[in-house]
Amino acid sequence: MKFSVQSKAFAMLLSVGLVAGCSSTGDTMEDGTYGSDVAAIDQEGGSTVYGGMDGEGVSSSDLSDDQRQAAQQEAEQVALRNITVFYFDFDTSEIKQEARDVLIAHARFLADNPRQNVRLEGHTDERGTKEYNLALGERRASAIQRFLIVNGASRGQLETVSYGEEKPAVHGSSESAWAQNRRVELVFQ
Repeated sequence: MKFSVQSKAFAMLLSVGLVAGCSSTGDTMEDGTYGSDVAAIDQEGGSTVYGGMDGEGVSSSDLSDDQRQAAQQEAEQVALRNITVFYFDFDTSEIKQEARDVLIAHARFLADNPRQNVRLEGHTDERGTKEYNLALGERRASAIQRFLIVNGASRGQLETVSYGEEKPAVHGSSESAWAQNRRVELVFQ
């Protein structure tokens, strides 16, 4: 069963939310009960996160639907930007469909942060000559570069380099190892 990048990102966000929502300080109050810095549900049906000594907090019931949606979209974009390795099929530099949403998130981030630079490192598996693999790694890095530029990044923010087969992610001569070595890595500087 294949899951899309968006499905994975959403599942990750739900997991983080579950962990954050289940946390408590474990402090014992004066009356012997345990305290928590999170109240699960207030009377209006929203959740409230308290901070500081004054008991003030932020309630999700105070947010408009647009604000909630914007916050969710921002969290999804951050989750997508955590993906920095993009894989390729054998002997091709064509960007896979499932990588496009993630790359768009990176392009938007770069457009919004003009001082941020990224190095695009192209890699191949061990099959082919050293010269051919260096050229294929360069074509892969250039394909990612063109995609990022078309989607808002500046050419001056991007640097491409090809390592060919010289820096494998996985050592071995199996299809699984080769598949993990056919990649472009984004290294933010």
